[in-house]
Amino acid sequence: MKKIKVMLLFGTRPEAIKMAPLVIALKKDPRFQTLVTLTAQHREMLDQVLALFAITADYDLNLMKPGQTLCYLTASILNELKPILETESPDMILVHGDTTTAFASALSAFYEQIPIGHVEAGLRTKNKYSPYPEEMNRTLISQLGDLHFSPTPGNRDNLIREDIPERQIVITGNTVIDALLMTVKDNYQFANPILNAIDYDTHRVILLTSHRRENIGAPMVEIFSAIRELVLANPDVEVVFPMHPNPLIAETALPLLADLDRVHILTPLDYEEMSNLMGRAYLVLTDSGGIQEEAPALGKPVVVLRKETERPEAVAAGTVVMGGVEKADIIRITQHLLDDPLAYQTMAQAVNPYGDGRAALRICQAIAAYFKK
Repeated sequence: MKKIKVMLLFGTRPEAIKMAPLVIALKKDPRFQTLVTLTAQHREMLDQVLALFAITADYDLNLMKPGQTLCYLTASILNELKPILETESPDMILVHGDTTTAFASALSAFYEQIPIGHVEAGLRTKNKYSPYPEEMNRTLISQLGDLHFSPTPGNRDNLIREDIPERQIVITGNTVIDALLMTVKDNYQFANPILNAIDYDTHRVILLTSHRRENIGAPMVEIFSAIRELVLANPDVEVVFPMHPNPLIAETALPLLADLDRVHILTPLDYEEMSNLMGRAYLVLTDSGGIQEEAPALGKPVVVLRKETERPEAVAAGTVVMGGVEKADIIRITQHLLDDPLAYQTMAQAVNPYGDGRAALRICQAIAAYFKK
């Protein structure tokens, strides 16, 4: 029986994390021939995830350049992918989410008339500049795609409202839960000695991440000022902040946080360290999209440091709360969770709407059904 040739294309750490369970599942399934192509939109952080999940690329475009622009990256992906797609002629390509890699890869496959499967399809904020450029990347991929793997019924409904045929949409849950459950371990020992030295039993640890383009500048001043006041007001609170390498973030964060003993500013953590830190944390404050899905799977309430979220299911389920980017709001909402055990437990025990860790298997079945295998 001729195998279905599937090529997965990704280039950033978040994509690699969420595609890793799917690479593993496809390679185990005898119905598929599986190829992995990297753009390396990110390089070092991407390689950490590949090593963790023992994934080897068949093609690596290695496109990352210092100060790369969206135009450069998009054009480079289109130019570099064309001969690969012509040579391999896959039956389907799979892209993930909302990155420039995902959009440009989908566009390249469309030009070659290759069917496109979109993992994590249907998330929307309805504001094309927030998150930027991700909202429009994701929306445009939906118009190019042939199979849409939606984490939730709400994501499916978004696609139907945009005239995507319902027969092309499959609700799968999110593969990030698959990856997380493969990674978090009891009694995990961190490679970073700072993380091993924290007393997670007597101190409440807040995991902080903030990296969104739209938050750089005044919103981050508000975010980091709020963190400063929360630490000073709560002697048992420690903050761990794996800081994104963008120098503009350091310029804002260090003057406000670097002098505080109970704020630990770290270089970015690899995925295994980050997942296990999330498992030990008391509370998560983030502007990340993926963490809004991951932390609730571990019973951790999330305060979202954004004005909008493309994950309203989490808000509706009560696993996350919108904190915004105003200092007073962030302090009020976070302090309430620190002060009110019932409010905290209500969020911690809410059912995560993003799945049960079997999303990758559902995607394999949907692709096989598409090709009548």
